[in-house]
Amino acid sequence: MTALGRHITARITATGPITLADYMATCLMHPEMGYYATRDPLGAAGDFTTAPEISQMFGELLGLCLAQTWLDQGRPAPFALAELGPGRGTLMADILRATKGVPGFHAGAQVHLLETSPTLREKQAESIHHESVTWHERVEDLPDLPLFLVANEFFDALPIRQFQRQGAAWHERVVWLREGALTFGLGGPVTPPDLAHRLADTQDGDIVETCAPGRATAQEIGTRIEARGGAALIVDYGDWRSLGDTFQAVQDHAPTDPLAAPGEADLTAHVDFEALAGAAPCAHARLIPQGTLLFRLGIEPRKEALARNLSGTARDSHLAAFQRLTGPEEMGRLFKVLALHPKALPPPPGFDP
Repeated sequence: MTALGRHITARITATGPITLADYMATCLMHPEMGYYATRDPLGAAGDFTTAPEISQMFGELLGLCLAQTWLDQGRPAPFALAELGPGRGTLMADILRATKGVPGFHAGAQVHLLETSPTLREKQAESIHHESVTWHERVEDLPDLPLFLVANEFFDALPIRQFQRQGAAWHERVVWLREGALTFGLGGPVTPPDLAHRLADTQDGDIVETCAPGRATAQEIGTRIEARGGAALIVDYGDWRSLGDTFQAVQDHAPTDPLAAPGEADLTAHVDFEALAGAAPCAHARLIPQGTLLFRLGIEPRKEALARNLSGTARDSHLAAFQRLTGPEEMGRLFKVLALHPKALPPPPGFDP
């Protein structure tokens, strides 16, 4: 058992079962032994690879989408160009490079990064070159400015709770001990107010996941966008409404038991985009698959333009990256994109109202 596993076991022994949210938060964010506090999880040497690491086209197109939205909203300046969970800084670096030719965009932009990992902050500082870059630990600390924000694979790592339906009540799924090993169990019957509407579309045995930190973050972002202008592009795997057990762990680019090695694997869950949209007091565009949005934003001509200067293995890798980002059997359909925007203004380019 890992050191963090022993820590969690001792806690459960002393005080009883813990919620899945407590387990996720401890495994990912413990200051000394947590997954994100102790490593760079990205790339071939890490545990997973995100879209910005696959191809520059992803960040370029999202950056130009935000820049066009900024133009359409009257070029407000100054404004906050923000990213939640920036990883190595690759996405923001691509956004800044792609928007360099947009008159006034860089001059008005203040780059703000929400990142708690010291290891990843160092990587971001090496990748992102802009005269104004500020790091934050909470979304509430973003400045009171028009907000143009991107969040790629951020919400899936926020702690979730799981509830299993039995009759008209729900039983929370918890982590406890059986013969000294971490295992899942069920708590007593509860009737959470935010699940009352789910009795209409679930049946006995169904699991529904909730994410209070996700809703709170969407509410904060949406409040700022409605008050000051801007837009948010939220990219993640998931769907419009939560149904089923999606809690998962990845280690060395392969699925693994989420209870097997606390602190050594990435823990995530599918995003409930309906909950995010409902929490944001601004408008939202219709949820769209990642592949569809990238095609609408022009990834095909961009792919061809980059391919003209490539040959051999480099060209093959470029075309494979395009397929991985857009293919319906790969990331193109699994990943979805939700856009938030002011109620009085149209959604960003590529999105339907």
